[in-house]
Amino acid sequence: MQIVSSWLTLPDTVRSPAPTQSNLNANYCACDSNSQACLSCYLLLLKQKGEEKNKKERKVESVKECCARFRSFLNARLTHRLRNVRSTFTGSGYRAAPGANLFDRLRKEQPGFASQLKPVFGDMMLPGLGISDSDRQMLERNINVVFHSAATVRFDEPLRVAVEMNVVAVRKMLALGRALHNLEAFVHVSTAYANCDRPYIEETVYPPPVEPQKIIDVLEWMDDEMLELFTPKLMGEKPNTYTYTKQLAEHLLMTEGADLPLAIIRPSIVGAAWKEPVPGWIDNYNGPSGICIAAGQGILRSMKGDYNAVADIVPVDISVNIMITVAWYTAVAKPKNIMIYHATTGGCNPFTWGDMSGFVNKSFHQIPLEGCFRRPNVAIVGNSFLHDYWTCVSHLFPAYLCDVAFRLMGKKPRMVKLYNKLHRSIDCLQFFTCNEWQWSNSNHDMLKHQLLPADLKTFYFDPLPLHWPTYIENYCLGAKKYVLNEDLSGLPAARAHIRKLRIIRYVFNSVVAVILWRVLIAKSQFARNLWFFIVGLVYKFVQHFRITSTMNKS
Repeated sequence: MQIVSSWLTLPDTVRSPAPTQSNLNANYCACDSNSQACLSCYLLLLKQKGEEKNKKERKVESVKECCARFRSFLNARLTHRLRNVRSTFTGSGYRAAPGANLFDRLRKEQPGFASQLKPVFGDMMLPGLGISDSDRQMLERNINVVFHSAATVRFDEPLRVAVEMNVVAVRKMLALGRALHNLEAFVHVSTAYANCDRPYIEETVYPPPVEPQKIIDVLEWMDDEMLELFTPKLMGEKPNTYTYTKQLAEHLLMTEGADLPLAIIRPSIVGAAWKEPVPGWIDNYNGPSGICIAAGQGILRSMKGDYNAVADIVPVDISVNIMITVAWYTAVAKPKNIMIYHATTGGCNPFTWGDMSGFVNKSFHQIPLEGCFRRPNVAIVGNSFLHDYWTCVSHLFPAYLCDVAFRLMGKKPRMVKLYNKLHRSIDCLQFFTCNEWQWSNSNHDMLKHQLLPADLKTFYFDPLPLHWPTYIENYCLGAKKYVLNEDLSGLPAARAHIRKLRIIRYVFNSVVAVILWRVLIAKSQFARNLWFFIVGLVYKFVQHFRITSTMNKS
C-alpha cells in the first residue's frame, strides 16, 4: 500500500516552465492560464499545500508542547515496530537498509528528502488495514493521492490468501479512500494479464465468471482441502490465482468504487529500470529477473516457450511515470468514468523471447556472474519433447552428478533441490512464454497528448525509443550489482572462471566422444569401416599437401 500526501518535494527540473507558487491554482495552469494545471504545476501545487499544512502544524506545536512529546512517543513506538522490516522508517524520516542504493541519487540532489516522509504501519490482512486511529486521522487530513499497488504476486498462492490480499484488501482501501477529506486521485495497479484468457484485451473491465462477493462468501465456509480441489474449476482458463484475483479486484473497483476519483493501470511484465534511478536497477527475483540470474549462473539452460512470441516487458520507471501521470490526469480532468490504462511495450516496440535469450547469453558472457555453475547458454525451446530432453541432459544429469560429488566430499547435496525449485518457477511462467497477447492503447496514447513537451520528457512513458539490446545488457548488469551485490572489481576473476568452465566443457565433451566412439568401434563393423575410411582420407590429404608444398618450393 502506497499513500502519497502533499508533503511532496520536487526537483527543480520538474518545473518547466517554472511556475511560481503565487500564481498556482487547482483549476488553472501557471504555464498557460487558459488551461487546467499541467503535471508540473499540479505537483508543485501539492508541495505548496504540504508546506502550508506543515506551517500550521508547527504553530500548533509551539503552543502545545505536549503534542511534540506525544508525537515523539508515537515515533519511538513506530521505530520499534518496524526494526525487522527491510526498509526501516524512523520518526525523523527514512533510513535505508545497508547497501540500499535506490535513493543514492535522491540523497545527492535533495539531502533533506527523508524529513518529507511520514511512515504508516499497515497490514492488508488485518481489519482496517491494521492502521492505528492516530495514523488514520493523519491520513484523512493530509492525503491527496493514493497509489494502491500492494498485492501478492506469487502465481502459486493459495486462493484463500490471494483473495484476501488482492480482492478483500481492495475493498478496505476503498473504505479508506472514502474517508480521505482531500482525495483527488486513487490509482489502482492491476496487471495486463488480468484478462489473459482473451487474445485481444481492450481498455475496459471484463466481467468475471463469478461475482467477487460470492467467492468471498465461499471462502468463509469452505475448508482448505476442498478449496484446493475447486480452485481450478473456479479459475477456468486463468493460469494462476494471481491473474484470477486481479480480475476480481477490477470488477470490485468498478462496482463499488464509482464514487471515487479512480483509475486503473495494467502494466505487463515489470522489469528493471530503463533510465531512473539508474539504468538496470532491480531489487528482486520476480519475473524476468529470476530468469536472467538463473541463466547467468549457467543453471537455466532450457526454457519452454515460443521463440517468436512477444515478451512484453515494461521497465519499472515507465510504469511509475504512467502512475504519476494518470494520478495528475484523474485529479485535473476528473473523467466521468473509471479509466483503464495499459502499460505495455509489445504494440509499438516488440521484443521476442528468442531475442531475450540471445541478449542475455551475450550480456553474461561480457559481464559474467561470480561463481557460475556452468557457462551461460539458455535457449527457448518450443517443442515439448526437445524441452524435456534438454531438461534431463542439461539440468537433471549435471545436478545429480554434482550432488554425488558433494557427497563424496562430505558436503550436503543441494543441486537437485535447487533445480526442482527452478522447475517449479519456470513452470509457472510457461503460460506467458508460450502465448502472446495484444492490448489496446487508446487511453495510453491520449495521455501522451495531454502532457506538455517538458513534462513528457521528465515523466517519459513512451517505450518506442527503448533499445532492447542495451536495456537487457543493463538489466543483467543491474541483477549482478543490485540483486546479487557483486562488485564490478571481480569481473576479471569471473571471466577467468568462465574460461575455465569452457575448457572443462571441451575436455568433458571430447572424453565422452572418445568413449562413445570406442564403444561403437568395438560393437559395430560399420563404425570400424567408417573409422578406417576417415583415417585413410585424412592420410591421403596430408600426403597431397606435402607433395604440393614440395613442388612449390622447387
